[in-house]
Amino acid sequence: MSKVVELSRVVKVYGKGELAVKALKGVDLEVSEGEFLCIMGPSGSGKTTLLNIIAALDKPTSGEVKVCGLNLAKLSEEKLARFRLRNIGIVFQFHNLLPDLTALDNVALPAIIATGDIKESRKRALELLEWLGLSSRAQHKPFQLSGGERQRVAVARAIVNKPRLLLCDEPTGSLDYESKLRVLELLKRINVEKKTAVIVVTHDELVAKYSTRVLRLVDGRILESI
Repeated sequence: MSKVVELSRVVKVYGKGELAVKALKGVDLEVSEGEFLCIMGPSGSGKTTLLNIIAALDKPTSGEVKVCGLNLAKLSEEKLARFRLRNIGIVFQFHNLLPDLTALDNVALPAIIATGDIKESRKRALELLEWLGLSSRAQHKPFQLSGGERQRVAVARAIVNKPRLLLCDEPTGSLDYESKLRVLELLKRINVEKKTAVIVVTHDELVAKYSTRVLRLVDGRILESI
């Protein structure tokens, strides 16, 4: 299977001189198409930094980052934004849905930005909500949804442009147990049925049960495969 993520000797340093903090210390990582990778580690281990670099939201101090075969360092900011919009979906711990938009329009928005086609984007969004069992909530605004429903809508928004890679930063961190299960089952379904590569960074041991591979990140280094 083709490689969706390829990291080689990635280092990330914040600050300079005596105040410098090395968040990542020579990380090597490959993730294949259709893989579900769980990256675990304590707070401050570099998990979110690693995810942000893969998502092209941050740049490494040194090392090479390839996503979907492209060296991200060679893309302009404009091309990087376009590439991210079409190839990478991102889910955060907090849903970050726009409060004045319905679930349907929150999901459709990235597709509208990518294509400019409002009608087709809303159609695609509704199909996704139906696929997720949320069609009855399509016209509800975020404050009218449960925490688990909001997070599932956020997942739908992340995959509306059919990305090859889905990145999740503590996606179950603010959910109760039953909502966690539903979100994790959804991520696994996306991984299996759509062949989307999924990377989840988390403290939650439950995520490991849904993954095809688990790595541990400690003090900026990938130490072991569990």
